[in-house]
Amino acid sequence: MARPSTPASHFHLLRRQAYARPRRPLVVFTPKAMLRLRGATSSVEDFTQGRFEPVIDDDRSLDRAAVKRVLVHSGKIHWDLRSELDKNPNPEIALVRLEQLYPTPIDELKAITDSYPNAELVWVQDEPENQGAWPFLALAFADVPGDREFRAVARAAAASPATGSSKVHAIEQAELLRTALTLG
Repeated sequence: MARPSTPASHFHLLRRQAYARPRRPLVVFTPKAMLRLRGATSSVEDFTQGRFEPVIDDDRSLDRAAVKRVLVHSGKIHWDLRSELDKNPNPEIALVRLEQLYPTPIDELKAITDSYPNAELVWVQDEPENQGAWPFLALAFADVPGDREFRAVARAAAASPATGSSKVHAIEQAELLRTALTLG
């Protein structure tokens, strides 16, 4: 189960799947909105020289000791968070993408989160808290050795993933991003 955030990541995921033996099912979550996102692009070199990375660390030059919050997330929400950080830079927040949800790459995730020793770990998702990846990942993150725990920033638990109103959705999205990017 995967949620790639760039075309090259999607390509390398499918390529890895084609060569994998024994063959196992692959579920890929990709919203149509990713097709139109200007930031969600890949260079030719990413396709020709890259490979699938189950966890992608923040590519901004950050002082890792000064980072106070690591936002672990997956898929399209990365580009929303990145857009907000481009508008209002905050060197105390790092963005870590979890491209593969299952099997959860715990060792790779721990290696990256350990490089931010003073940061709280936050899972961010668009979906309501009782849906999406969080219920599953909360169990997987419990297996991450160490004394730091993940907490979630998500929409309020709901029976439906959609609000039914674009205005309410926009308000909830703005609140979600504000909560994730505000240290407190």
